[in-house]
Amino acid sequence: MAFAALAARNNVVEEVAWMVGDQPIYKSEIEEAYQQMLYEKVPVDGDPYCVIPEQLAVEKLFLHQADIDTVEVQESMVVQAVEQRINYMINNLGTTEKVEAMFRKPMPELRQQLLENMRNQYRINEVQKSISKDLKVTPSDVRKYFSSLPADSIPFVPLQVEAKIITINPKIPQQEIDDVKARLRDYADRVNRGETPFSTLAIMYSEDGSSVRGGEIGFTGKAGLEPEYAAVAFNLNDPKKVSKIVETQYGYHIIQLIEKRGDRINTRHILLRPKVSDAELMNSLNRLDSLRTEITNGKYTFEEATMVSQDKDTRNNHGQMVNPENNSIRFEMDQLPQEVAKKVDGMQVGDVSEAFIMKDPKRNNDIVALVKLTARIPAHKANLSDDYQLIKQMYENSARQQMLKDWIEKKIKDTYVKIEDNWADCEFKNAGWLKIKK
Repeated sequence: MAFAALAARNNVVEEVAWMVGDQPIYKSEIEEAYQQMLYEKVPVDGDPYCVIPEQLAVEKLFLHQADIDTVEVQESMVVQAVEQRINYMINNLGTTEKVEAMFRKPMPELRQQLLENMRNQYRINEVQKSISKDLKVTPSDVRKYFSSLPADSIPFVPLQVEAKIITINPKIPQQEIDDVKARLRDYADRVNRGETPFSTLAIMYSEDGSSVRGGEIGFTGKAGLEPEYAAVAFNLNDPKKVSKIVETQYGYHIIQLIEKRGDRINTRHILLRPKVSDAELMNSLNRLDSLRTEITNGKYTFEEATMVSQDKDTRNNHGQMVNPENNSIRFEMDQLPQEVAKKVDGMQVGDVSEAFIMKDPKRNNDIVALVKLTARIPAHKANLSDDYQLIKQMYENSARQQMLKDWIEKKIKDTYVKIEDNWADCEFKNAGWLKIKK
């Protein structure tokens, strides 16, 4: 359906297209989703006025289950994802004003909508994980699945590598930590004395993505917050006062209560991260370069040297890097941290890099690393011998999709659904939607 047809339907305000349980799906929602797909160049497999409302209806089924299961998500992840998306749109279109014109909304309203959408998507993902958590896969299942694949469905595997890594965190000078804490105490005093609103200070100084909203992170349960943050936040009772300084893996925070609602809480916070000095970075680089010399001279193997690594996940696995996208030890080059990819690109199998600075993927602070290239697998057509994990993942995805499809169709049978006549002339992906029709 052409985009012009979308505008032609714009003469009806808040027309209800579907009802799923007690939740309406408005025409305006469908059109906004369609506009977003056009902007992101997401292909629509069929008539968008059939495909999109069905997608929204399925989302409402999952969100209803999320409410039943009291599914919580970490608000900091939601905020970070939204800020990345907004930054991408601004970079792509050129200015904030162009983004606002594209979506016909001021940035604060657009941000709130994106936050709700992203929060819902994370909650849906958790429900889907729960539905398929009991999936069991045997080697026989994988072999049978692979043998049933048509030749043109067997994927081509690009160049992959396997690598091990040693990382150390440069020491942060105590004076830097003391300075950060002093700044936070000063902010807290200014709020407690009534001199400056907490939100103003958060906008000006916080190093968290929530700064654009005055530090507000939205209603969240304990499971959606860092444990140290939650322990302090849920003990706050006076919205006019500021918490003591709280340390989490992300840095140091002060917190202000906004409102409590049962087991959920809305707070503001200011996050400051102590900075590593250039001198400490250089000391750490020298330390790892000395370790590299001892490895290349045969004093230690790389695997023995990983005992000095300060990342417990790789240290406990002899330095082995694991791909977070699929939990395998193989990476395509664009799946590696950017700094690691640059190093291994010119290395031979068995080489150990010189020490280099990289961003910690978890905390976004500077760390220092050594990397060893342990395998380089040329591009090839997938086979069971070399690519068992990939084919296993393909089978798991196929089986998981079938489990979700079965769950959706059962949920449809148990849910009141009403589709207005001018939205019902469709071939839907899932069966059962049209059991109740006006």
